[in-house]
Amino acid sequence: GRVGRQVTGAHDGADEAVVDGDRRRAALVALAAAATASAAALVAGLLSWSPEPADPAETARPLTAAEAERLAALRVTNQRDVRAGVRVTLGAGGGRTELVGWVDWARPLVYLDVGGPGAGAERGLVQGTASTLLVRPDPAATPTPAPPPLVPPDDRWRLRELPAGRGVPAVRDLLLGLGTVRVDPVTPEARWLRREIVDGVPVDVLQASLPVLQGAGSAPDRRPRLWVDRDARLHRLAGWLSDGTPVTVELARSDRPTLRPVDALGGRPGLPRALSDGEADRLASLPARLRAAGGATLTVTAPSGDLRGSGWLSWAGSAAYLSVVEADDPGRRTLVRARPGSVARLVVPAGGAAAPPLPAPDGLVRAVVRPPGDDVERLVDEALRGAAAAAPATGAVRVRDDRVADRAVDVIEVRGRLRWWLDRSGLPRRLELRTGRGVWVQLDLAPGRVPALPGAERPVRKPAKRR
Repeated sequence: GRVGRQVTGAHDGADEAVVDGDRRRAALVALAAAATASAAALVAGLLSWSPEPADPAETARPLTAAEAERLAALRVTNQRDVRAGVRVTLGAGGGRTELVGWVDWARPLVYLDVGGPGAGAERGLVQGTASTLLVRPDPAATPTPAPPPLVPPDDRWRLRELPAGRGVPAVRDLLLGLGTVRVDPVTPEARWLRREIVDGVPVDVLQASLPVLQGAGSAPDRRPRLWVDRDARLHRLAGWLSDGTPVTVELARSDRPTLRPVDALGGRPGLPRALSDGEADRLASLPARLRAAGGATLTVTAPSGDLRGSGWLSWAGSAAYLSVVEADDPGRRTLVRARPGSVARLVVPAGGAAAPPLPAPDGLVRAVVRPPGDDVERLVDEALRGAAAAAPATGAVRVRDDRVADRAVDVIEVRGRLRWWLDRSGLPRRLELRTGRGVWVQLDLAPGRVPALPGAERPVRKPAKRR
């Protein structure tokens, strides 16, 4: 009986131990589950939690001497680096405009693709200098901008007058204004905010006024923030335009292709030099070659007014006759009859061939003549005068070699405002005139026989010699 009782007691103790162990394991499992749940909640909280932005007054400090020197040299560094890729965000949310492309501080030139949900009628390509903005609208382009083609399209560019201080003109002014040849004074209110990494490059985030954004106001919360590296190179800018629109500029310092301006802004960059003896001889012989050629079929392009025209020019008869159509008014065209120093015009309904009608309408023949007025008339006048006297070779420069109408040409600039595109035979294939807005208007020429033009001089027949 004792043995039985001992055995029984032993089993009772084992059962209690088993029960206690089960309880301990259950408790441990419960504790582990609770710990896991707490850890998960903590991690979730960390992932969803963001710190309140620190008060700039608590973290900002005045610039050190080295930081002040880098800030002062920021725009000079841009000028020295010549070019950079840019990505600009103008505005915010569904009304923002995005621009992608490049800025060349040396030329100066900006070349951008404009997109984003707020681009509207400005969607398309843009090239701009400090004084001129050319646009190539493309309403059907995808909303997301991409870097423009390095060789820009050669058609549909037009001069656009947009409100200053807003939109694309303001971005143009901001980008070009980030380069200068002089070191900027550092204002005493400039502050260092923090350090960051931008595209793998350590930068200091500084808050300071910039001359190019002076119109944005001088309040501390309106001063732009600048991400500047140890070599005084700007990588990012965030600020406000003068009308209060937020703007962010990101610079890709290694994206530095050579930019090609469109023809209306001077065309492909060259290496201007003085004329060689052969080039000077061709320029001096130009009047005689024009008179010998007799005339040319012409095509005129004027982005300054978005005009297109075609017709004929007679150097032998000192006259030109062309039809001009304005893109904004395609329902009518202007017939132009030109002589050196004088022009007559007649507006008629558009229709039929692009070339002007022959014979010329009586209304044009009787129209009152006046001096050349617009860019097209001045360009045609220069072409007519080319047969009268040679352009001075002194001060003329060869801008570059080029091709037009499948012919090799030398582009020769005279007096900084006129460019003759002369082929190897000395005949002109294009004439360009620089306007007051810095835009080049073009006259493409195909020398050859032309019809009898209104107002042209009749050739003087020499009397036959008596035998």
